[in-house]
Amino acid sequence: MTEAARIHAKRRRLVTGMLSLGGHAAFLAALLLAQPDIPPPRELPAVQVQLVELPPPPPPAPPAPKPEPEPDPAPPTPPPPKVEPKPKPTPPRRTVSRPVRTPPPDVTPIEADSGPVTDLAAEVSDAELASATKAGSGVGAGGGGGRCDMVAWLQAKLRKDRRVQAAMAQAHQGRAIRVWNGDWVTHPGQEGKGLASVREAIMWEVAFAPEACRQQRVRGLIVVSLDDGPASPRVVVGAGDWRWSDLLFARSRGG
Repeated sequence: MTEAARIHAKRRRLVTGMLSLGGHAAFLAALLLAQPDIPPPRELPAVQVQLVELPPPPPPAPPAPKPEPEPDPAPPTPPPPKVEPKPKPTPPRRTVSRPVRTPPPDVTPIEADSGPVTDLAAEVSDAELASATKAGSGVGAGGGGGRCDMVAWLQAKLRKDRRVQAAMAQAHQGRAIRVWNGDWVTHPGQEGKGLASVREAIMWEVAFAPEACRQQRVRGLIVVSLDDGPASPRVVVGAGDWRWSDLLFARSRGG
């Protein structure tokens, strides 16, 4: 091959390559221009994650208790032994005789006992009961009222005292009983004054009452009922113008 032929072949290959490169470039441009407009993808909403604390599993059930063994049946009770009746003894023969009469001896006469001393001050008339102060009357101390309703307070305390209830049930016999009239009153058949158990209970409750209540003045009698019934035992305390503290320092009187 001559030199001119080689130069001509190079030129032809160069032109062919340039044409091929231009064709490819045109094809690529056609592809890019032919693509449709695709909208951008939408953003997905964010997923919220929340921690949940599961409750602990329940504790295992306790084992069932073992059944208790049944007790042995009690042996049968033997019948009581037969007791043969004892033969009745033969009554002795009676000897009939007449007593010998002797003259009566000289006997010194003995004065009859006058019995227990009764203090008439223990009796309470109907007029005195009608004018006496009772629990629930609104009078705290028998004359001035106030915050210390000692009558109602003392009545509630005595109703709970079994010793007082027993003593009054034995002594009242359907009548109101006066136990204090400036001094503790003596009652028939009772040791000491003022029905000992009733006196001790009243002094105990008054001693532990507030000082202001103990110093309140009282006029006339007060009646404490030990029950709500119409014939209940009633305790009467008071005389003239007095204070609750006087019950703690009653003057002595002869029995």
